[in-house]
Amino acid sequence: MDAAELGTLTDGEFEELLTSNIHPPTRDPDVWAAITHPDNVQRARAHMTAIHERTSSVLRRRKTERDEFRAQCFARGEAGKREWFASQAEFDALRRRTANFHQRVQRAISELTKAQRDANRARSVELNQESREALRKLAVAVQRHQADHARSGGIAEQADYELWQLLDRVTVPTGPAQEQTTLRTMLDIYWTDVEPVADAESRRAQAERAMRTAPAGRSGSFTGIPRARHVHNDKGLAS
Repeated sequence: MDAAELGTLTDGEFEELLTSNIHPPTRDPDVWAAITHPDNVQRARAHMTAIHERTSSVLRRRKTERDEFRAQCFARGEAGKREWFASQAEFDALRRRTANFHQRVQRAISELTKAQRDANRARSVELNQESREALRKLAVAVQRHQADHARSGGIAEQADYELWQLLDRVTVPTGPAQEQTTLRTMLDIYWTDVEPVADAESRRAQAERAMRTAPAGRSGSFTGIPRARHVHNDKGLAS
């Protein structure tokens, strides 16, 4: 039976399969693998916990009934005491069987708890990777948007600058020490293929750097202070 088939069982069928595979020496490895599969482990742990609570209740009820029976037997004198001691062996055997089953259920719950924790951790890693990949694609799209503006020499709006600045403000944990690294650094080092830099690309990169710090609403092409040039004047100033 695989994990998918196990998911189609009713609660009664599922619980019966659980109880028959509680003890490791007698369990079916394939069935247990299906039980501990990420799709089934949470359900299995919930059922096993319910079984554990029921056996605890049975043990408590039997002890209460036994105490009441003892009081009734001893109240009848010697005949009652003989009946009490005669029933002791059978009661002890039943109690041991129930207690052993209870302990096996406890150990199975520990196994299922570990399996569920491992499944949750694996899922968390998977979700983190998916989120990181989504963030990478977003950062690449923002970088391309900025590069397009740099190539065209168009006038950037306030919203454009705010978008580009996110590459320098948003960080992600990187490396063994999980140091916070900006998206722009991630693009420069990890997320962008390294290619030879042509003159055009070099000029584009310079324009991008200027556009990151330029005042809102001004293109990087017009950033800076214009320099005056004097030619053919009567003051003899060199050009």
